[in-house]
Amino acid sequence: MNRPRTALVVGLSLASVLLAGCAAPDNDLAVEAGAQPPGFWLGLWHGIIAPITLIISWFSDTVGIYAVRNRGGWYDFGFMLGVSIVFGGSRGPGAYRGRRRPRRSEND
Repeated sequence: MNRPRTALVVGLSLASVLLAGCAAPDNDLAVEAGAQPPGFWLGLWHGIIAPITLIISWFSDTVGIYAVRNRGGWYDFGFMLGVSIVFGGSRGPGAYRGRRRPRRSEND
């Protein structure tokens, strides 16, 4: 990696960490007594709508991107799957740069 690209990656990483810190806190009133915490399907949905809820959470303290009180691993898996669907996962921009052809030598 060259220096400008490394600086860009570090800068974007820091910016994303700072923006993630702006998410609304856990709302105790959102989980009613006896209600089931969110599972896989709600995690998937929350991952899909994450870009929209991120923007809304900047202007509202009642909207959170991630359900803190959840069923654990299944919610996390659904959330990450939903985010991957929106942003393209490993096949997103920059994942494929094309195969470089080997240079032909002058002797060939």
